[in-house]
Amino acid sequence: MDHSGILKNISKHISLTKAECDHFISLLEFKKIPAKQLLLNAGEICKHSSYVISGCLRGYMVDKDGFEHVLNFAPQDWWIGDMQSMINQVPGNLNIEALFETEVLMLSKEHQENLYLKIPKFERFFRIITEKSLIAYQQRLMDNLSLTAHDRYLKFCSTYPTLINTIPQKQIAAYIGVTPEFLSKLKAKYLKEH
Repeated sequence: MDHSGILKNISKHISLTKAECDHFISLLEFKKIPAKQLLLNAGEICKHSSYVISGCLRGYMVDKDGFEHVLNFAPQDWWIGDMQSMINQVPGNLNIEALFETEVLMLSKEHQENLYLKIPKFERFFRIITEKSLIAYQQRLMDNLSLTAHDRYLKFCSTYPTLINTIPQKQIAAYIGVTPEFLSKLKAKYLKEH
């Protein structure tokens, strides 16, 4: 298996020796997830951070009325997990589903904790991606409170440029908080402007 993608992702933040790379790779678990299958169910305890090799995952929750709310997407070269569940080791609220066949490399919480002891710079790496995730969630919350639907769509396009034409429109609509019909109008306006 080619691990160059995940190693390149990590090298954006920390430098590893060949031995450290080899040790890290030895801790990873490969998983292929068929389209529409869940990697994590709400109510389960999240035990892994997952790095997307190919495909796309979406993190979503279902409210008491049965409506899905998409919190985030993880296309190729992104990490995903239910942070609250993983950090606190409590049942989570997030479902993580493959939008189409997706391949991931998973790092268990146990291996991650041991990695911090054996190669302390990994603590820096995971702190950085956790901070970036926290900032993204905070920005998304502020955007949902203050931006128009059109501006939220533009923000989606800049955040996830590879997903605009690859994932189902109803998923984008659920992410920006509009109906699929309204999204069609936003998309038409966007295409006219670009």
